[in-house]
Amino acid sequence: MAPRANWKGFLRLSLVTCPVALYPATSESEKISFNQLNKQTGHRIKYLKVDADTGDEVPNEDIVKGYELDKGQYIEVSKEELEEIALESTRTIEIDEFVDKADIDPRYLIRPYYIRPDGKVGHDAFAVIRETIREMNKVAIGRVVLTNREHIIALEPMDKGLVGTLLRYPYEVRSEQEYFDEIEDVKVTKDMLDLAKHIVNQKAGRFDPDKFEDHYETALIDLINQKRAGKPITPKERPASTNVVDLMEALRRSVGKEAAPAKAAKPVKKPRKAVAGQKEMLMPIEGKKPKEAAAKKPAARPHRKSA
Repeated sequence: MAPRANWKGFLRLSLVTCPVALYPATSESEKISFNQLNKQTGHRIKYLKVDADTGDEVPNEDIVKGYELDKGQYIEVSKEELEEIALESTRTIEIDEFVDKADIDPRYLIRPYYIRPDGKVGHDAFAVIRETIREMNKVAIGRVVLTNREHIIALEPMDKGLVGTLLRYPYEVRSEQEYFDEIEDVKVTKDMLDLAKHIVNQKAGRFDPDKFEDHYETALIDLINQKRAGKPITPKERPASTNVVDLMEALRRSVGKEAAPAKAAKPVKKPRKAVAGQKEMLMPIEGKKPKEAAAKKPAARPHRKSA
């Protein structure tokens, strides 16, 4: 089934325009989710929209938006009134400027989307905009309306398409000063810094997301499998917390601790077994969609042990 677009409209750079579609680049659907149940009956909890004063259920057609002026005093705003103030960015991503990627503070990043031409027309114009951004080594900044709100969007080329990342407005980003002002000014000695740098060098590598496993998701799968199999649940032993008394000694011991495994790990590339099997289960959980990689190994599923 083809992916469903979150937004369709036009991408415009001055007089160059093309129809585009915008798709979520990330998904939470593969994660295990829970429903709330009534502990006494085992029935699922249902949420109703009710009048706060009468307690009566209110149908969707009778629900309108309201802005609270004072406690209990609201200004009603209808759907039609909201549509009347629709901005140009409701249907068009207008590129306003080009900036260096380093200029964008990471705190302003919200979520990424994939952008591609919509339909069979406009591919030439799309390619011109994409390759211009690529050749200039810049990030294009525009505006787009999603979920009835206008967002800033940063556009970057990726392969044959574009990645658009929604950005926050300044008023949405809290100042760091209210959190950092009370941090003490500590003088770090050269010896401590040298030891810390040595640890960093021992742990240096390249970011590869395939190396990482969602350990909590794996633990949830194991927990559910154990409960379905009727096995007793035994709590795992928690690591003991340690107090650092001598920071210099802790750094020296860290250097020694990292040195041995680092030398042993160099010749052998870390296998991807944990990641590939992350969605595999002793007994498949209804509603979970295993990845293609896992589906291609049906023989491996019955042999996975449930701790």
